[in-house]
Amino acid sequence: MTQITLKYATDAPPLAAASHAAKMCYQAEPPEWGSLIDVKGRLFTTGHHTTLQHYSFTFEIDGIAIGDVTFGLHLASVFYNSDQRSGRFCGKMFAEPNYEEISDYIRLYWPDITGQTLESVLAYVRQSVGFYQTNLTQATASAIEFLKTERPNSPEKYLTQNGPKIAQEQLRMLMPVIFPTGLVFTINWSALAAMHLSAWSPSLRAITEKMVELAVAKYPELGDFFDPAMRRKDDWAPSYIAFSEVVTRPKCELISFSAPCGIAEPALELMHPVDLLPFSPEMMDNNASSVVTRVEMSVATMGQDQRHRTIGRSSPEFTGKFYLPPILKALGLDDAAATVMSSWHDLNGKIPDTLHAILAPYGAMVSYVKRGTVNAVLHEQAKRLCWCAQEEIYHLGVALRQALLDHEDACAKKLAEHLEPACFRSGKCAEGVRYCGRDMSLRTSGDYFPKRLV
Repeated sequence: MTQITLKYATDAPPLAAASHAAKMCYQAEPPEWGSLIDVKGRLFTTGHHTTLQHYSFTFEIDGIAIGDVTFGLHLASVFYNSDQRSGRFCGKMFAEPNYEEISDYIRLYWPDITGQTLESVLAYVRQSVGFYQTNLTQATASAIEFLKTERPNSPEKYLTQNGPKIAQEQLRMLMPVIFPTGLVFTINWSALAAMHLSAWSPSLRAITEKMVELAVAKYPELGDFFDPAMRRKDDWAPSYIAFSEVVTRPKCELISFSAPCGIAEPALELMHPVDLLPFSPEMMDNNASSVVTRVEMSVATMGQDQRHRTIGRSSPEFTGKFYLPPILKALGLDDAAATVMSSWHDLNGKIPDTLHAILAPYGAMVSYVKRGTVNAVLHEQAKRLCWCAQEEIYHLGVALRQALLDHEDACAKKLAEHLEPACFRSGKCAEGVRYCGRDMSLRTSGDYFPKRLV
């Protein structure tokens, strides 16, 4: 069952924090701490919400469906900080699934799903788990062999530790994103109010209601700031089309590029270990630029992509395709992927769209438009072109890099030359003990951006 705990909050009463911030704007001297104003009347209802954003809450959320993070908490708003349980490192959730917990989750948030309909949903989940468990041993062996080939400098310990993790990361494509996960989620006061009002699914409404309940329990004076009558009543889910094909590459199409102030080229020390690009006046011209792409990727990689909150995204749409990563391709699991997608399709129209969305396989593909400044793209790709990033999101980065190299604008080509992992220029791994074992001599004598298998 979903458990939500308020772990800690800003060490100041929220009304005092907002009052102090507001008074600072209009007084010649710093205001007296603790002197309150009518925060609701003068700030909240008038839309002066930056004063509320000095206060934040941090929640520990456990037992929430992965899909309700990807298509819920992380979907639309950028005003949060979040650290989520890793699918790569926590394979137990797939190897030893708790079907009763999944059933309880559905019955709690979609109470009309009972009887044969619920059994059909659980049969689909069990089918996916069967494909995962049956192929895990062979996938692990393949992952280790691929690691040996691609990363010749990997020690044996690296192979034995990472082979199973990468195998389960790729095999999870056959699993639905209704499996429970956990995260630490920090959100400011006004963003919590907005998320509570705009929640677009039964589960998200219930989860944000619990978050508000905990916040008000700590500070009862906030009760008037969360009006249940103003909450959204209708539901939203990504548009859906039937399964069409299995593919082995994500897509990244460059729609437009604009750099009216040219490209301010970053020094490596501005990007690692601390990203100084948004803080350096010499790099401000990059904030006037725009890189717009349309991407198509798996739901799994969409969850990774959402970590970059300086990138703007349009609403996702299911494309009917399934992304088959290299290990699954090598094991001949094309038919398994098609079976999972067909079983998911059979549930369409029999259950609410909000539930159907979070039953999507990790491998189901979505498409949306992305827009970022040059600084945002530089930061994003420094992380995603690193081989510690999962294979699919790396290939999206390579596709973007090539599209910029092929662009007629000289500034686009210049940007592409700076889309690189930290090791490309320095020859040193930025991950320290997590060095991937790749052959760094290829920086100067070969292809440093090849197709990867793991």
